[in-house]
Amino acid sequence: MPRKGMRSIFFHQSSPSIPSLFPPPSPLRTFSDSLIDENIETAESLITKWDYSNANQSKQLLTPLFSASTHHEARQYLNAVKGLQSAMQYLVTRDSTSSTLVKAQFLMQLAMKTLQKEFYRILSENRECLDPESVSNRSSVDRRRSSVSLSDYDDDVSVSVSVSDGEFRIAGNTISETERVSMLAMADLKAIADCMISSGYGKECVRVYIVMRKSIVDEALYHLGVERLSFSQIQKMDWEVIDLKIKTWLNAVKVAVGTLFHGERILCDDVFANSSGKRIAESCFAEITKEGAAFLFSFPEMVAKCKKTSEKMFRTLDLYEAISDLWPQIQSIFSFESTSTVLSQAVTSMTKLADAVKTMLTDFESAIQKESSKKELPGGGVHPITRYVMNYITFLADYSGVLSDIVFDLPQSPLPESYFQSPVRGENQSSSEISEKIAWLILVLLCKLDVKAELYKDVALSYLFLANNMQYVVVKVRRSNLGFLLGQDWLTNHELKVKEYVSKFVRYGWNKVLSTLPENPTAEMAVERVNASFVNFNAAFDGECRKQSSWVVSDPKLRDEIKGALGSELLPRYSEFYQMNRVGFESIVRYEPEYIESCLGKILYGVGDSGSVSSFSSRTSSSSRGSNRR
Repeated sequence: MPRKGMRSIFFHQSSPSIPSLFPPPSPLRTFSDSLIDENIETAESLITKWDYSNANQSKQLLTPLFSASTHHEARQYLNAVKGLQSAMQYLVTRDSTSSTLVKAQFLMQLAMKTLQKEFYRILSENRECLDPESVSNRSSVDRRRSSVSLSDYDDDVSVSVSVSDGEFRIAGNTISETERVSMLAMADLKAIADCMISSGYGKECVRVYIVMRKSIVDEALYHLGVERLSFSQIQKMDWEVIDLKIKTWLNAVKVAVGTLFHGERILCDDVFANSSGKRIAESCFAEITKEGAAFLFSFPEMVAKCKKTSEKMFRTLDLYEAISDLWPQIQSIFSFESTSTVLSQAVTSMTKLADAVKTMLTDFESAIQKESSKKELPGGGVHPITRYVMNYITFLADYSGVLSDIVFDLPQSPLPESYFQSPVRGENQSSSEISEKIAWLILVLLCKLDVKAELYKDVALSYLFLANNMQYVVVKVRRSNLGFLLGQDWLTNHELKVKEYVSKFVRYGWNKVLSTLPENPTAEMAVERVNASFVNFNAAFDGECRKQSSWVVSDPKLRDEIKGALGSELLPRYSEFYQMNRVGFESIVRYEPEYIESCLGKILYGVGDSGSVSSFSSRTSSSSRGSNRR
């Protein structure tokens, strides 16, 4: 704030001339009277010397009272004011109407005006070294040292400041130039505040302090991007705009709490550290920060009150987590009764955010249950709902810490013990509750997938669909924090489920092919039966490969497991039958065992008929016949 704008803060009356002493002193003077006169004379010489109003009238440049070269005189000035105060208290008891008391009162007003202007000057000129970041970075040891070593201003105080290689040392500790200036400025402010408060001029001191420091806090919040928005304004914004504002807020709240408000609290506590000033420190801090902090912590509440959709879940959790993580600091900084509204606003925001998360979780579960598309997924691959739900739940697991604080009272249907038992049951109840909630959401998904599997007319394809989707679920769990929350038993059970689906796929998908081969492929058979077996095998194998070339297994590990299970069933029986009966049946033997294995390697890639067995069956037949002739 410019100096011109600060004039309203200071006294407006012009300085009258110092009244003379009349009537003549009483002839009966005591030793105490002599001391009082001496105190007033000492005070008068110092106070009039540093009278800024007289200096301005005479256009004389006056060195600031609290400058590096005048600190000794500043200490004398403060001691003189204390002596003047003692004199006034003595005179009031002797003669409350004496001209000496009038003179002392005038000198006190003049001194307070000078100190008030010095207080403003120090605050104004030291904005950089008294910024909240610099103040909050100082250790408590530094703060105690500065308050003890530099702020008493008594004659018996000895301050040792030495310079070596650009570094300053105070009481044997190396400090930077910025820290030195900051410590001296804070010591000066505290000394002035102590003097003005003890002299009955606390209001004037506080007024200057609040105006100066509040402007700094408000400006800092503005630069951090903290906007004073109403709910109606936020409600009209697109989510993309709100999302950007949330990102800004998440950065701002860390700086505001950890640096801005923390630094202001330290500065207030230091400047108004004396016992009579503690209440003043509380009042100043509240006036400086309460309004800005209330706006800061009201933003999450307004976001929480907006329309709830699943896409807003994680930003809502970010807001909750930010306040939760900073809560110990918030409580410590705003511990005054006069700042309780800030704590209340932060608590309200957390409550509203928690309610929003509960609503979104409930809606998310309901959306899974209500998903009713009747169209089967071509190829039996991983369904979009599986991808969406598992990706969503995986992100939820990353917020398990804050979620455990939120979902503890959320109604939860009981889980079958055969399906899930929390790996942390009895150790951490809140973690157990979030584990059960996530296990329940996955169970809801799996039940929905069972329904969708029934849409496939081909039983084998329905089991392939279940194997694909269960494998996706298992992989997501194993590769994320879900694995910790659900535990190894859950993973083992669901991996066995994948194997069960694979086994049923092989059974239903390849039973027709396997049934064309005799149970004992090495047994002697009639020529007609051998001929029929080869013909039927060729047709069934060709048809199954053609069909399953359009089916898909995107997980390479699962695809290898399926082909391994299929190969162990089919290849040994066909190889033995082929070796037993190939001689004499060259005209109808289409596939060699090696080629059967090659064909199996080409299925389940979702490529359709391209590259299917039928497209190169003629090529294989001629190759096989040529091999037999040789």
